Amino acid sequence: RFGMKEVGKSRGESAYVWEERDGYRAFVIEGLGTKNIVADETRKFSGKTHYDSIAQDTIAMIVNDLIVVGAQPQVINAYFAVGNSDWFLDEERARDLVDGWVKACNLSGAVWGGGETPTLKGIIDPKTIDLSGSVIGIIKPKKRLTLGDKLTYGDAIVLIESSGIHANGLTLARAIAVKLPKGYSTKLSDGKTYGESLLTPTHIYAKLIEDLFDAGIDIHYMVNITGHGWRKIMRANRDFSYIIDKIPEPQPVFKFIQEQSGNDDREMYRNFN
Repeated sequence: RFGMKEVGKSRGESAYVWEERDGYRAFVIEGLGTKNIVADETRKFSGKTHYDSIAQDTIAMIVNDLIVVGAQPQVINAYFAVGNSDWFLDEERARDLVDGWVKACNLSGAVWGGGETPTLKGIIDPKTIDLSGSVIGIIKPKKRLTLGDKLTYGDAIVLIESSGIHANGLTLARAIAVKLPKGYSTKLSDGKTYGESLLTPTHIYAKLIEDLFDAGIDIHYMVNITGHGWRKIMRANRDFSYIIDKIPEPQPVFKFIQEQSGNDDREMYRNFN
């Protein structure tokens, strides 16, 4: 009806792409998961709400899935669902969430278009919040569309370092905290507490990817690795494998999780970012 032509998903991940006249549009909807539970527990001894970084985590989960198809984020919408509206009466926490959300939108190069804050009594624990949202972006010029079809034998793989655990693997991470005598306040080898290490804000890669395009780098394929480690590097529908020449040194929080969980190297690299 509106002259749109469906391009479809790439690699089955959440970025949906369609054609519009002189470019493409892309759409993603994503959620944070349970990382805010770590923030609530860590606040008990740190005195900080950590919801400014939790907001960045949420937007990173949304935006980083969008940019891998070559899209520039334009408008981000929020979905903050609670079990009890009293959650927003904690002024410091609510302020940190909003301030962090605005800052993360700026880091993404997008505007905050609005959103929804439903109260879902009986569905969501009244002491917590479900954070998610959506983003729409533009792929222009069309040659920026990156779906993996340009991949060729001999292409180089560049790994961009993560800031930490991001927002995946929290079920295991929280299970470990329950068994620790000092819980999230347990100190790691780098002097940070376990809770603070888990809450390191997720990188938003939008401007970095934009710089690569502006520099004329010939990008054939991109993937946002949150969980699932090496398994997620090659998800394009192409008959290629890959070789990793150099494995980055894991950050202390990953080593701690491995020590406490008993997972071997193979399992850690298969599941974490």
